[in-house]
Amino acid sequence: MTDQERKELQLTAIRVREGILTATHGAKSGHPGGSLSAADVFTYLYFKEMRIDPADPHWEDRDRFVLSKGHTAPGLYSTLANRGYFPVEDLPTLRHIDSYLQGHPNMNTVPGVDMSTGSLGQGLSAAAGMAKGAKFLGKDVNVYSVVGDGELAEGQIWEATMFAAHYKLDNLCIIVDLNGLQIDGRTADVMNTAPVDEKFAAFGCDVTVVDGHDFDALEAAFGRFHKNHGSGKPTAILMKTTKGKGVSFMEDKAGWHGKAPNDEEYAQGMAELAAARAALEV
Repeated sequence: MTDQERKELQLTAIRVREGILTATHGAKSGHPGGSLSAADVFTYLYFKEMRIDPADPHWEDRDRFVLSKGHTAPGLYSTLANRGYFPVEDLPTLRHIDSYLQGHPNMNTVPGVDMSTGSLGQGLSAAAGMAKGAKFLGKDVNVYSVVGDGELAEGQIWEATMFAAHYKLDNLCIIVDLNGLQIDGRTADVMNTAPVDEKFAAFGCDVTVVDGHDFDALEAAFGRFHKNHGSGKPTAILMKTTKGKGVSFMEDKAGWHGKAPNDEEYAQGMAELAAARAALEV
């Protein structure tokens, strides 16, 4: 990755984070913490990795994305808007009664959403089904799914992973956002799923652990996913991240799992992101 490519991704990720704050502030509700922790991988997927066409959201041969941790819809919506699927100006309508941008992704109303999600654990099964369907049809389609680390307590995650390994779905990329927090506190305290890497390996995945905020590390991880094609192994990318990344008072705070910023907090967060942008543009 060139310095210019890295800078463009970093600047785009800042715009995605600004959209997350704007959406949740406009809704006066929502889930900013986990949206911010996944903002970098959302950016990498939609601006570099996936084969997609915002002008044709239903293009049959596109890669698919399933947000299994559907409550982080603000992050997905902001990414889709910045990628050109719908106007960025619509983000503040999040969760409004007459808005198409509801609290969890709805494939029937939001351009670019491939699967309606929200019930934790179920998204990965849908993604595995899409990957199996692509294999059955002989399609060169990759399927990506972002899963929360708190979500790993759901048994269906492991059923889906077992299914993916059994049917040799090497076109499936499972991305786990390991920010260490869920709504009730530390994942290690609520339901300790460690060692996550050994579990996914035992279920038949090729596993790599990366810094989820490092675009070079993400590039290497997705490069490994592509090299695994033909191996018969699904890929699990385990991202070490910080919940609330990019907004100082939200970082590593469980309380920001499902709470919107007020006017003062919104102004502070946007100022911090503006400062981060200015530092990159020097």
